[in-house]
Amino acid sequence: MSGTLEFDERQARAVEIMYQNPDVSGQRSEVLRRLELRQGEAVLDVGSGPGLLLRDLALSVGAGGKAVGLDMSAPMIAIASRRCEGLPQVALRQGGANELPFGDMTFDVAVSTQVYEYVPDMAGALAELFRVMKPGGRILILDTDWDSLVLHTEDRARQERILKIWDEHLADPHLPATLSPKLRAAGFQITRREIIPLLNAEYHANSFAAGVLDGIRSFVAGRSGVSKEEADGWAQSLRDLGARGEFFFSINRYVFQAIRPAIK
Repeated sequence: MSGTLEFDERQARAVEIMYQNPDVSGQRSEVLRRLELRQGEAVLDVGSGPGLLLRDLALSVGAGGKAVGLDMSAPMIAIASRRCEGLPQVALRQGGANELPFGDMTFDVAVSTQVYEYVPDMAGALAELFRVMKPGGRILILDTDWDSLVLHTEDRARQERILKIWDEHLADPHLPATLSPKLRAAGFQITRREIIPLLNAEYHANSFAAGVLDGIRSFVAGRSGVSKEEADGWAQSLRDLGARGEFFFSINRYVFQAIRPAIK
């Protein structure tokens, strides 16, 4: 079903493994750098997943701060809890972006990576985010526009069919293109917009491309006339390109930073 972020234990573990590859680890470092966290701040991670970023947030705000992870998936929360064990400044809550279980003006900073593209009601989600931010509070949202994908293939027609079906797993596969007016409508003041590109010009098993292509293969198999055999054949053709030195994958992650204006 599109617009959901629910994972069983197997899927949660697969995400945890993929998020530790060098590409996503580099993206996480860039996000952390852009947040410019200070000791003692309260930070919210909306869609904290396996807790890799959450742990970094907690270490950045220190024992006097607070790092709160929110996720809909119980298996993800369990993984994040184990990862953040021994950090008393970490708290984990189960819930979704449209009903944040926190009081008004609670957080100095909020971050959400690869989450809002799954949320059908973005107006409601951003209104909730605005509500829980302190005046002057900083937010960072990172999401993908899947139109930015460049993926070399020898069968473009087959790949276009497969990627069109892949779009169905998202509420909005092109969210970054319309996120600016949505942020303004929610009351935020945009401070910065940038791109973090992910480029795999060679095929490696421990890469973002390998992980996401396996996710696409698994999702599309059996949907909209794409058989498991066809999905497997598509994925194998890309690995074959890699073996011949002809693989190419690139996609953009779009970073939006904004503040809740101070109350005058």
